[in-house]
Amino acid sequence: MSDQTQAQSQEPGPGARRVVVVGAGMAGVQTAVALREQGFTGTVTLIGAEPHQPYDRPPLSKAVLLGKAEGSAFDVDFEALDIDLRLGSEALGVRPGDHELDTAAGPVPYDVLVVATGAEPIRLPGAEGVPGVHLLRTLDDADRLRPVLARQHDIVVVGAGWIGAEFATAAREAGCAVTVVEAADRPLAGALPAEVAAPMTAWYADSGASLRTGARVERIEPGAVVLDDGSRVPADAVVVGIGARPATAWIAGSGIELGAHREIVADDHLRTSLPDVYAVGDCASFPSGRYEERLLVHHWDNALQGPRTVALNIVGQTPAAYDPVPYFWSEQFGRFVQYVGHHTPADTLLWRGDPSGASWSVCWLREARLVALLAVGRPRDLAQGRRLIEAGATMDPVLLADPSRPLKGATA
Repeated sequence: MSDQTQAQSQEPGPGARRVVVVGAGMAGVQTAVALREQGFTGTVTLIGAEPHQPYDRPPLSKAVLLGKAEGSAFDVDFEALDIDLRLGSEALGVRPGDHELDTAAGPVPYDVLVVATGAEPIRLPGAEGVPGVHLLRTLDDADRLRPVLARQHDIVVVGAGWIGAEFATAAREAGCAVTVVEAADRPLAGALPAEVAAPMTAWYADSGASLRTGARVERIEPGAVVLDDGSRVPADAVVVGIGARPATAWIAGSGIELGAHREIVADDHLRTSLPDVYAVGDCASFPSGRYEERLLVHHWDNALQGPRTVALNIVGQTPAAYDPVPYFWSEQFGRFVQYVGHHTPADTLLWRGDPSGASWSVCWLREARLVALLAVGRPRDLAQGRRLIEAGATMDPVLLADPSRPLKGATA
């Protein structure tokens, strides 16, 4: 289907009075709120699989986990916005011919459907059902882990990605002995090149955590993690953080096109391959004109920005193509790490500052244009870099490499 044909077939028109949003995380909640902000007067139904009031996820690995906050519910008055909130109702399938969503509580008719089911953690094979093995994705996960940290157990974290580093940080703050095992040769191997991730290795030891790279888990036994070299790591509890995948298994057979990572393939207005069905947030990829490739962004900021595009489409306006500059942050081992943009291995990498120090940045250039930036303890670099990336600014590499010069003063 061409973009033009798809656009024509998916114009909601005046008859689109019932919008059903599946998924009550950031993307789903913001879609429902944005619809009301854009003046949509039809019915808005928000369906969530969990029984809890919709909540924000980033605090789960920080304040909620450490007992500094009971929860992180969104400050949204759903009743005042006339949003029909249906919780504890898992989505089971979509029947596009009938314009109905199947849920555990029965079918729900829609005129427009928005899929915002996010991502789900990848599970470690053979670890399910083993006592003491945890994930950290939901409020219930955080509630189960909080007493584990309070008892200052020996904890093994499987995976040195973003979530593994954040959990290890919280566990060390709680006084736990922490060993992180990572199959790759460095932390954040899936996100950053070796030379950028290398300085982060020392952060673990500095915090008192043990990082073991090149370490694959053979199996998990009660009280220990057994690695493929035969060594045993004592573990009162194990936290698995080896990544996430789009939560799309439930739409199998619906006709919604899925991509290589099982994500929903959306167009530049976040429309799916089916008429009257949109997808937003972690569960969907979209074509980026800025980066000339399809992006699948599993970050909070994408779930915050995409809903406005969806809402504008539904109310009959024609928004600009959805083409954000991706943004992400992580608090780990006493450092505030921020990343903006998108880079590939072919892009030119430039350092700003000493990576063994407390604050430094890395820039990626493509044909002299700034396309991505990683900032450690340099929020001004991040803020200026984001604006320069959005503007497609051309940079002077010599000026850019001088950490004492503001980024905005390093343009060509």
